[in-house]
Amino acid sequence: MSTKPLIPIACVAAALIGLAIGFQLRSSELNAAYAPATLSYAEAEGTLSDIERRTGAIADAYASLADTTETSAEQLDAIRMYLTEMTETARQESAFDAAQHDAVGALLDRSKQQSRETEDTLETVLNTKLGNPIGQTFGKKATVKVFSLKEAGYRGYLAKVKLHDPKAIKLVMAGDKLGHKGETTSAAADRTGAVLAINAGGFSKDKNGLLYPMGVTVVDGEIIAFYQTGLSFIGFNKKGNLVGGDIQSREDVEALDVEQGATFVPTLLKDGKKQKIPSKWKNKREPRTMIGHFSNGDLLFIVIDGRQKGYSNGVTLEEAQTKLLEWNVRDAYNLDGGGSSAFVYDGKLLNSPSDGRQRKVVSNFVVLP
Repeated sequence: MSTKPLIPIACVAAALIGLAIGFQLRSSELNAAYAPATLSYAEAEGTLSDIERRTGAIADAYASLADTTETSAEQLDAIRMYLTEMTETARQESAFDAAQHDAVGALLDRSKQQSRETEDTLETVLNTKLGNPIGQTFGKKATVKVFSLKEAGYRGYLAKVKLHDPKAIKLVMAGDKLGHKGETTSAAADRTGAVLAINAGGFSKDKNGLLYPMGVTVVDGEIIAFYQTGLSFIGFNKKGNLVGGDIQSREDVEALDVEQGATFVPTLLKDGKKQKIPSKWKNKREPRTMIGHFSNGDLLFIVIDGRQKGYSNGVTLEEAQTKLLEWNVRDAYNLDGGGSSAFVYDGKLLNSPSDGRQRKVVSNFVVLP
């Protein structure tokens, strides 16, 4: 592609206008030289010198016109050359833009194909390991597929969620405020019209029986509670992507662009790698509520029952890490478990809480259809 500076279009236009004016002025001079004289014979004889002067003026005008014509021809050739270069440059740029457009289109097509292939692979993995879904919801905001878990020593439920609208997922506080006597997961799902709900963050109870969340809590983009740090934050950003990990400041939360989030411990997987389990949590078989996302970005909601001999003993976090990797999960976090664990789908409590009934909790993650 030529890098030679081109005459701007405005300059070309100005040059052409200048040429036209020049020709007009020269034509006026010639017309003046040829103007007829109404003279008598005597007067004509007496004005011979004047005729000679006009003839000389005509000759000068023609000479000047010849010079102007030659100069104008040179300018026109230069303008024609630059216009040719501009046309060629425009043609090359158009061809380059077309090539870029085709390349971007090819990349998008390839990305879509890879996404479909990943989706197909994930579906195959889950269907092979878990069987067919026991429930499916194809909503405007989200598609939800629910599977039953029946592994050696434990049982539970898993939901694979594809968000079509980031606002489909919300953290619902009991009573929609800080300091409340709590709300069951079923109640939270019912009053929000959610198709899926699981219990979320950990909590403590004050002397008046009011529940308060632990760690950091974010609802609709607002940090409504910021207590102790050093725990595992679990949230969703404005794009609906799962984010989280260790939070040390409000700036850490803001940097993640969090829209909804709660806190518990520990982080299980990060970028497809097992994270260290704190010693006090090691090798303990308990009921669990976990959340994560698959390799294609789809979300995972899982509850495993425990403390029920002969039915489900629960799972250790180490076992959970291994199983999650088998399901192509990339990032995963442990939510509040034990008697708090609850999995509600399509208005029904599917799991079997260890308390024999649902516990009132401080917060729940819900998915709107």
